Amino acid sequence: MKQHAPDPVGEQAASWFARAQDAPHDNAVQAALQAWLAQHPSNRQEYERVAQLWRAADFIPRQRLEALCQPEPVRQLPRRRLLRQALAAGVAVVALGLGWTGWQYQQLNHKDTLTTALGERRQVELPDGSRLELNSATQVQVMFSAGQRHVRLGAGEAMFIVAHDSDRPFVVSTAQGDVTVTGTRFDVRQDPNSTRVAVEQGSVKVQGAGESLALLTAGQGSHIDAQGKVAAPYAIDANAVTAWRQGKLVFDNAPLSDVVAEVSRYRARPLHVAPGKAAALRLSSTFSTDDPDALLRALPSILPVRVKTLADGSSEIVLK
Repeated sequence: MKQHAPDPVGEQAASWFARAQDAPHDNAVQAALQAWLAQHPSNRQEYERVAQLWRAADFIPRQRLEALCQPEPVRQLPRRRLLRQALAAGVAVVALGLGWTGWQYQQLNHKDTLTTALGERRQVELPDGSRLELNSATQVQVMFSAGQRHVRLGAGEAMFIVAHDSDRPFVVSTAQGDVTVTGTRFDVRQDPNSTRVAVEQGSVKVQGAGESLALLTAGQGSHIDAQGKVAAPYAIDANAVTAWRQGKLVFDNAPLSDVVAEVSRYRARPLHVAPGKAAALRLSSTFSTDDPDALLRALPSILPVRVKTLADGSSEIVLK
């Protein structure tokens, strides 16, 4: 049988990955790793391949890991430490020991339901390496297959950091339409009667009913109304739109009606504003999603309004 020569880049990637896993908080190691990754595109490609092997660790029988790590005494080591030793010994060797078929099936055919409670934020990594950041009161269904990566956003808001895969588009569906990408960073919000999309990096296609669609690039947003009509792309401040990821709500000359609707997404009890002049007042400020009632405390000193507590426990903002 023909023997393949060792792959120096693959061995270096395996060694770097093992070092990084052993010292995740060592700034010197992490800086050196980033310098190595930047030296050549193949370095980053091989490193990502090792990371995929790492995610497949649960499909490697423990006995096989122990054999890969011999002759060192490994039987008392945790599974993840075993894998680090196997990686350090050479990524090609690890690939031979993987339950590769099982891992590929799990990566291509994955289903899950993800939720967050009121005021909760959550980060999730998917089998393909994509990441989801879920905002307050969000419901997501993940349905991966060999031909498509499909996510259904039933309620709330999520930031999608999508791993590139030209063979498997990543589609986010809502009640109003679809958002399709192959690899990018974008935010999707499902409101009762509309879907809002904001692109931080890359490009996306927003598809509504019939022929209604829009192509968005970084720094652009759009929305789909209740009838499935897609708005033409418009400029957005991506940092402000996605400030919730840092636990902040940023308002820049926003109507008080919009401010109240946004803050209400983080409160257990409803918040209303009286229609007319009060709702049309403008506000520029920043609040914490962890303390949504800070708005109620600060508002009377910022705008000519007062806050009333109603009999049902909800609050209403009215003119003074």
